[in-house]
Amino acid sequence: MRVFRAFIITGLLLMAVPVAAEVSIDGFLQTLYGGRLDESNPTATEQTASEARLQLRVEDYGDAAEFFGRIDFVYDGADSSDYDWELREGYLKFRLGSRLDFKVGRQILTWGTGDLIFINDEFAKDYRSFFVGRDDQYLKAPQNAIRTEFYSGLGSLSLVWTPRFEPNRLPTGRRLSYFNGQSIVGEGYYFDPTTPAPKFENGEVAMRLSRQVGSYNSSLYFYKGFYKNPMGVVIIDSSMVPIYPKLNVYGASVRGPMAGGIVWVEGGYYDSRQDRDGDDPMMPNSSVTGMIGFERQVASNLTVNGQWQTDKMLDHDTYEKQQTAMNAFVRDETRHMITSRLTKLLNDELLALSLFVFYSPTDEDGYLRASADYKYSDELSLAVGANIFDGTYDATEFGQFQKNDNVYVKFTYGF
Repeated sequence: MRVFRAFIITGLLLMAVPVAAEVSIDGFLQTLYGGRLDESNPTATEQTASEARLQLRVEDYGDAAEFFGRIDFVYDGADSSDYDWELREGYLKFRLGSRLDFKVGRQILTWGTGDLIFINDEFAKDYRSFFVGRDDQYLKAPQNAIRTEFYSGLGSLSLVWTPRFEPNRLPTGRRLSYFNGQSIVGEGYYFDPTTPAPKFENGEVAMRLSRQVGSYNSSLYFYKGFYKNPMGVVIIDSSMVPIYPKLNVYGASVRGPMAGGIVWVEGGYYDSRQDRDGDDPMMPNSSVTGMIGFERQVASNLTVNGQWQTDKMLDHDTYEKQQTAMNAFVRDETRHMITSRLTKLLNDELLALSLFVFYSPTDEDGYLRASADYKYSDELSLAVGANIFDGTYDATEFGQFQKNDNVYVKFTYGF
């Protein structure tokens, strides 16, 4: 029935395009197969991916407005045979006057300067897709939102309102195991925390003020909503229930050319609205985080970048006493993360080799993403890759996924 509804929606999207409009219809057919490498993984299946995916895209560039639609149909056989679909994007974009743009509907939202490090980008991410080898476009989860952008001599002001909170999509214990507070779990520990109630007051608001200063793009950010991961806990009927605590984020960024490459600096203050004093052990403490990054082409068809992020927890002394009393993992007051991406193009740029490494010297954990993509023809491409996790402690960001090492192969036919 869900697939039948998806075909109806696809038909409506196509019929919504005016006959006289400038219409573009394309898409791709893709198969993805992946398997885990750790036999001790407690998940129910050895397959991290076994899917056939059809994506259709429709674009209409009219004089008064633009329309864009993107829908995925998926047959997934990794842990159970199932047909599914998702409307990833379906929005209208139009302008009022010469200075005000609107983008209304289901859309993918992103901003900030980091390469796979998100400080002021509080839009939903899909880490389940990211960790099994789906295309990079699937890292960003869609959400229903209204986006307005106002242009003036002072810069551009973007305002995004998401009426219903959209959380990150995290490993649930089915194909990818995770740390549940006591141990790494999989089958039998399906993770599905409750999102905030669909009330007007629980909508998300994000703002960005951007201005070009010389050759540098500078931005100020504000976000009011919730932590995207269920980092808080409440007691309901003597049971511990994970929740998404309330959050404000205030931040800034600068990005531009330097020393033959591109440099970026970004920072943010995370205001944990349900634990501003840092004395509630069930809620995350407020924190200050920042990063600096640099990217440059160092040889023919070889691009390298590096990033250094620091995250300082406020009221860490209280947190340390609380965690010690509960015999739980205690993170450092200031956590460091180092990343690097290497991209090499070979064979007339038909073969792309990529390596991305995350490493935290304070958490003693890391994550490696490696891939090789070969463009066999204008329509057909092949890719192989691996996701490797490691960590000393089960409770850290990447340490909790250390049993999820996997490799994958992917074939894509575009049309």
